[in-house]
This record gives sequence, C-alpha cells and structure tokens, in this order.
Amino acid sequence: MLDFSDAQLGRLFLPKLIDLARKAIDQLGRPLILMEVCGTHTVAISRSGLRSLLADHMELRSGPGCPVCVSDQSDIDRIIALARVPGVIIATFGDMVRVPGTESSLEKERALGARVEICYSPREALSIAKGNPKNEVIFVGVGFETTMPAIALTIAEAEKQGLNNFTVLSIHKRVPPAMEVLLNDPELRIDGFILPGHVCTITGRKVFDFISSEYCIPAVIAGFEATDIMQAIYLLLHQIIRGEAKTTIGYTRLVHEDGNEKARMIIDEFFESADAPWRGFGSIPGSGMALRAIHQRFDAVRKFPIEVPPSSPPEGCACGEVLRGKFKPRDCPLFGEVCTPSTPVGPCMVSSEGACAAYYQYE
Repeated sequence: MLDFSDAQLGRLFLPKLIDLARKAIDQLGRPLILMEVCGTHTVAISRSGLRSLLADHMELRSGPGCPVCVSDQSDIDRIIALARVPGVIIATFGDMVRVPGTESSLEKERALGARVEICYSPREALSIAKGNPKNEVIFVGVGFETTMPAIALTIAEAEKQGLNNFTVLSIHKRVPPAMEVLLNDPELRIDGFILPGHVCTITGRKVFDFISSEYCIPAVIAGFEATDIMQAIYLLLHQIIRGEAKTTIGYTRLVHEDGNEKARMIIDEFFESADAPWRGFGSIPGSGMALRAIHQRFDAVRKFPIEVPPSSPPEGCACGEVLRGKFKPRDCPLFGEVCTPSTPVGPCMVSSEGACAAYYQYE
C-alpha cells in the first residue's frame, strides 16, 4: 500500500482539480464560486493556501460557518447585561469573551469586576456552580448542532444533582434554515457548497438534501484536512461538469445518512426549535433552539427576564456581509487597519473560526 503524506497527496491532487475546474468554467461560461459553510473549513482552506492556489480557477467564499460570529448583537448584549446582575457568574467558551457588544464586552465587564469564567466544556460550568452555591452560574450555550448534545447532557446532569443555581442561555443555531436563506438570496450565486462535517455527524446527510433536490445545487459534506476539502471540491466539480445536483458524503469515516440518532434524541428531549436572530441575516424562523418548558428552571432567559437596551452592530463592521457571502474579509474597510485580532471590531476577527481572523493570520 502506498503511503502518502497530506502534502504529497495535495501536490498529486491539485493538477486534477485545476483541470476539472477549467472544464467546469468552459461549461458554465463563467468563473466558479464555491462556498464553505464551516469555520473550521475556512481556517483549513486559509492555512493550507488552498484559496490562493485555486484563485485563478474558482472563488472559495466563506459563509455563516462560525457559531460565535453568527451570534446576533442582541445576544451579545444580553450576555453582557446578565454579567452585570449581582451574584451572577457567566461561564462561557473563550471566544465569546472578546466579542464586542454595543457598548461593552465580557472582557471589559470582567475587568470591572464581573465574574466571567472560561470553560472548555459545559461540564466545567457544573463544577463552578457546585463550588459557588451562593452564586447563579449562567452557561452560554453557543454553537450549532455539534455542541447541543453535550449541553443537553449537562442540563440532565444538573437535574440529577439537583443544582438550583445553574442555568443555560441558549443561543444555539441550526444550520439548515440559514442555508435556505442563502439559497433564496437572488444576489448570491453559488455553484456548490462544502458542508460542515461536524454538524452532519449529528444531523446526517438527509437534512441537507433540499440544497440539491429543491435548488439544484450540488453539495458535499467534507472533513477538515486540506485533502478532505480538496476531495469535496473534486466531487463538486464532477457534478457541475455532468450537470448533476446531489448532496453527497465526502466525510464517510464519520458521517452517515441519518447521523447520530442518540445525539439527536438527547437534543430533542431538552430543546425545541425557535425563531432566532443571526448576525447579518435578521431573524430566521425555526433556526434557534430553546429549552423545552419542562426544563424551564434551567433556562436563563426565564429565570433572569432582564431588559436589554436596543442593540446596534459596530459602525463600519462588515461581519454581516461576510457571513452572508456578500463580502470577502478584505472587502471590509476596517479589515487589517482598524480591525485586527488585537483590536477586533467584529466577531469575525475575534473567533478562532472567524473568516476575518483566518484571512488576517494566513492570507
């Protein structure tokens, strides 16, 4: 059996991709535009140089694949307002700390005395709650379908332990409804989608069938190595050349037709779909996940019904346009000048999966 490194595979594969891209361009009569809908893919594409290597033949455009980035300004402002409630400890993943709200950020609130704890897993928030029985611990539930099962299991554990000082602020997002918004945008022309492997590990392939069956656009679920992404592009180009439109699995080592049934069951037990605001998109029906009424004592929104002042995105920030695939990060007038990883204006420059951060660091 031949043993190739990823770099060797890439060098062998690249000429085939370019040859296929030329054929696809000849067939379409215009340049190709493919979109990756996963922040991890965005980082891998930028880090590997794939975007620049293929730039003469296709445009690889980033979409709403970063869960921190798509969190609406109103969500960020709510988290900040909760951090100001006396006795509250905010437990959150690290990227959320530096995301600017309308007037502040969790980082600034922590400097002013607020209790903000960074967690690497939801279960750490339980430990914080047990160690601080006189405080209210609010865990910020952010992420796509990938993180929902772990947070649901954490709530189950809190229920089992009888913790009364632990709640979750659910700002989870579901990917398929956002894809429908993109597909219905008359200004956006995408020839193929690279779909998120992490999400599809949970959801399975079938929930994304509508991309090809209703909108006649090919889509491939991809893994996260550069060679995985190249394989996905290869499969997309073959479909485009043949005039086909299917939603297929490239990430066969982890993704199955129906996904992870146990994970979906635990999600359904604790969460139900709800309308949710997305940065740059507005409110998308059925795209959020709210705690079911039976678990409402763990719902931070119900337990802390605070008033949040009107929110507004940072002036001049183009994160919304980047997330909708309308802009590349470099199209934003603030990119690399006013907005940098050390002085971020918007979340796309904060998050480790943000398109602006990936372009700044690698491109």
